[in-house]
Amino acid sequence: MNNRLDLAALIRWQNARQRATAAAGHGDEGGLEEVSGFGTNPGALRMLAHLPEGLPAGAPLVVALHGCTQSAAGYDRGCGWSAMADSLGFALLLPEQQRANNSHLCFNWFEAGDTARDAGEVLSIRQAIDHLVRTHALDPRRVFITGLSAGGAMTAAMLAAYPEVFAGGAIIAGLPHGSALGVSEALRVMARPQSLSAASRGGSVRMASGHKGPWPRVSIWHGEADHTVHPDNAEESAKQWLFLHGLADAPAAEERNGGHLRRRWTGPDGTARVELHRIAGMAHGVPLAPGEGDGRCGEAGAFLLDVGVSSTHGALAFWGLEEERAMQAASRPAPRPAPEPARAAASTFPGMFPGMLPGTSSGPASAGAMDPGATINRALKAAGLL
Repeated sequence: MNNRLDLAALIRWQNARQRATAAAGHGDEGGLEEVSGFGTNPGALRMLAHLPEGLPAGAPLVVALHGCTQSAAGYDRGCGWSAMADSLGFALLLPEQQRANNSHLCFNWFEAGDTARDAGEVLSIRQAIDHLVRTHALDPRRVFITGLSAGGAMTAAMLAAYPEVFAGGAIIAGLPHGSALGVSEALRVMARPQSLSAASRGGSVRMASGHKGPWPRVSIWHGEADHTVHPDNAEESAKQWLFLHGLADAPAAEERNGGHLRRRWTGPDGTARVELHRIAGMAHGVPLAPGEGDGRCGEAGAFLLDVGVSSTHGALAFWGLEEERAMQAASRPAPRPAPEPARAAASTFPGMFPGMLPGTSSGPASAGAMDPGATINRALKAAGLL
């Protein structure tokens, strides 16, 4: 078999495997619940959600958009979103692309029919948000959105199309809104974006909805060794949101921790409005610190990269959700210490009577060997069990 036939066979095998994986994935949602009947759903997306047990009314909502070739459940597991929802007390919505819409399972961030306000995929996501906010009495003022790659670009599209819906967003290895129209242009700007003025970038967002502000706060994350979506797209995204927030080019703060560079721009009240994270040596994917413990969550995998930095925690902190939970915990009254347990009898063997030694009793010592029954009775009375 020649090389051309080998390649064709490999492509057929990969496509068959992708179809089988996708079909199997619909049966294993990793604990997520599918949401149906949430609206007209013109973008024909699947909607999956995680609602922590006992979630109170007025809880925040986080929307997470997977990247190409990924599923909602896999993205959730990799980023640790459900675990963080349980820990911090927020609802989680995970839209999922279908292969009938895009053969690579990418959100169609480069199609006008899917990114224009009240049309296509962005309207499907908007309807799902409305459904969850209404049916679970969530706080409409605390809705946040994030996504990777095509999901990051669709995050930018959602922030542009519906800025009044979101308090904040996080764009991970994505592109600025309005950067491409059609597949050819999308591939071109992924390889190297055009350097445009901040006014031009910001104008694309202004035209998307006619919104006058206030604007969502935006966190931007990108690996400096990303060969799929050029890192300069992060700079163009920063321009877009700095213009909308009326902020100067120079950041208010710049910090470097090893290969992790963070720049922050703050508003007049001192609150960070835009931040940009650049991670040296990181390829295309979500920055993660997998595992358990402070600042850790998720699992490494394809486009889910263990670089020792958790963008999941970083986004939540930027939005104020981690701080809010800590303040709630601090405001609760301290638990009263439990009363010291009474001394109870379990047997007459050494070490099983707390505070009593074998051969002793709670009453006067007898001249001879003690009656074990009497010892047990005295201990039970002392413990309030008789």
